[in-house]
Amino acid sequence: MLGLIGKKIGMSQIFDENGLVVPVSVIKVGPCPVVLKKTQKSHGYNAIQLAFEALRPTKANLPELGHFRKANLPPYRHLQEFRVDDPNEFEIGSFLDVGIFEGVEKVDITGKSKGKGFQGVVKRYGFHGGRKSHGGRGPRSPGSIGMAAYPGKVIKGKKLPGRMGHKTEHVKNLRVVDVDTENNLLLIKGAVPGARNTILRITVQQSTQKGLK
Repeated sequence: MLGLIGKKIGMSQIFDENGLVVPVSVIKVGPCPVVLKKTQKSHGYNAIQLAFEALRPTKANLPELGHFRKANLPPYRHLQEFRVDDPNEFEIGSFLDVGIFEGVEKVDITGKSKGKGFQGVVKRYGFHGGRKSHGGRGPRSPGSIGMAAYPGKVIKGKKLPGRMGHKTEHVKNLRVVDVDTENNLLLIKGAVPGARNTILRITVQQSTQKGLK
C-alpha cells in the first residue's frame, strides 16, 4: 500500500453540498522525495523509502548526510517505508505529493495519540469506581487487585493506574473530504490521532489508487 508522510495542522470545518457542517482534520502532506528503493531480489520485499521535512545540513549527522547524498537530496527529518508492487515505477530523487490521493475515497492513518500523563483507572479504563456514600473507601480507587493465599500475587496485565496515551494508533477507513494540491493539504472527515504538528502516516490500498501509473 502506497502512501505519504504528513503533519497534522489542526481541525476545522467545511460545508458539504447539502449545506451541512462537516468537521475535518487538516493535514499537510508531502511533497515526499523517494530516497531509496528496495526490491524482492535485494531486500526480500518491494518498497520505497520516502522522506519528509527538510533539515539544515548542520542538524544531521554524517551517516544521515551520506544516506541522502546517494539520492542527491538534502537531509530530511523523517523517513518511512511504503510497500509497493513495483519499485521501478518510481525514480530516486523524484517527489510524490498529495495528488496521489485524488480519486481516493478512504485512507488509513497512523500516528501517536495525545499523551495525558499519569491517570487513575477511572479515566484510563473507565472503571465505575466505589460508592460515594458513607463507608466508601475512595470512590476512584481500583479496589481489590490481588488474590488471597493462591496465587498470592497481582496477575500480569491487571488494569492499574499509569501513563495514559502517547501510543501509536492506527485508524482505518477515514473519508477523504478534499485534496488541495496547490497547498499540499488533505482534508479528512473527523479526528485523526495526535495533537497539532504530529507526524502522520497516510496510506491507501493500492487497488483503490488512481492516476499513479
